[in-house]
Amino acid sequence: MLDRTPIIDIRGVNKFYDGFQALTDVSLSVFSGQRVVICGPSGSGKSTLIRCINRLEEHSSGQLIVDGTELNDETRNIRAIRQEVGMVFQQFNLFPHLTVLENLTIGPMRVRRASRRDAEATARKYLERVHIPEQADKYPSQLSGGQQQRVAIARSLCMETRVMLFDEPTSALDPEMIGEVLEVMVELADSGMTMIVVTHEMGFARRVADLMVFMEAGRIVETAPPEKFFTNPESERCRVFLEQILSH
Repeated sequence: MLDRTPIIDIRGVNKFYDGFQALTDVSLSVFSGQRVVICGPSGSGKSTLIRCINRLEEHSSGQLIVDGTELNDETRNIRAIRQEVGMVFQQFNLFPHLTVLENLTIGPMRVRRASRRDAEATARKYLERVHIPEQADKYPSQLSGGQQQRVAIARSLCMETRVMLFDEPTSALDPEMIGEVLEVMVELADSGMTMIVVTHEMGFARRVADLMVFMEAGRIVETAPPEKFFTNPESERCRVFLEQILSH
């Protein structure tokens, strides 16, 4: 049973880049334990929206509240929210000069003031969880793309965040590596992790999503549970998008 207090509450958010409006009056509530998948054509504002949730992008107006803290210009609010919200990007963003274990421990040691011993124990626990414990002492360049992305997921997990954001986490991977990353994400979803995922992987979406969100031109056009979203979308634009993406 989902907690009915949103862990993420987006209210009338707008985002401008100079004269271009990237987000228009976006409102969305995400509850603890919920798995939300955001889809839509390129340039529809999907990545901009989730980057606003942890202040990688600054929204122009509206309210964005994460776990009871409003995201604004106060540094302490931004820092508090980033400790609760992890993010996995298209590119893996690992430090190439650090081993896998070092990549995983640097955040908890610096941000959460964990001891090296505790940080390493946590890192090894999450490397087990993403099925690559044997890679701890390797450098990112020695890993496949799929392994690097699993390290990136483990890195976010090491911060013991309450919410995980995924920005097209499989789009930079070779096709044979996509499945191994999606499988880890399915396991996370099954464990009850609150997740917001921007992806075109509709098989994954059908399997794990509680809520589908379709965006176009910076607006949320449609939200629905997956069974309704995939079988009977309300908007013609969503119907056309699904026909195109599911036919590939």
